[in-house]
Amino acid sequence: MPFVSQFFFIYKFCKYIDDGTAMKMSVIINNQHGNVDIATEVIATVVGASTTEIFGVVGMTSKSAVKDNVRSVLRQENYSKGVVVTTADNETSIDVYVVISYGVKISEVAKNIQERVRFNLENQLGITASSVNVYVQNVKVVED
Repeated sequence: MPFVSQFFFIYKFCKYIDDGTAMKMSVIINNQHGNVDIATEVIATVVGASTTEIFGVVGMTSKSAVKDNVRSVLRQENYSKGVVVTTADNETSIDVYVVISYGVKISEVAKNIQERVRFNLENQLGITASSVNVYVQNVKVVED
């Protein structure tokens, strides 16, 4: 039996207080040794690191960057801000917000992001994403 299929995934919502009440989502993995609670911030960090490894990706940008008219590229320690992880109905959905290099085939870069993110989530965290959505927020001319 494959390693990933040995896990039974349960999704739950955990409340925490941080200057008011907010909802923190996490993925709970039950196995024969106990439970593993993986915070969405951890998932987002793995997704961000996986995304920036792809040729043609200049960097990550936050979801609200377009709305706020700010198109800055996030630094490495903030990659998770360019990722939205949603868990509902026993499914994990990933939204990735990227800045792409001018001159590359955007559809190919997006496909590579989707494949790399799925692979790394399954192999590093044991999580299967139901969808990986790529949002190209900007195209940047990169000087050689």
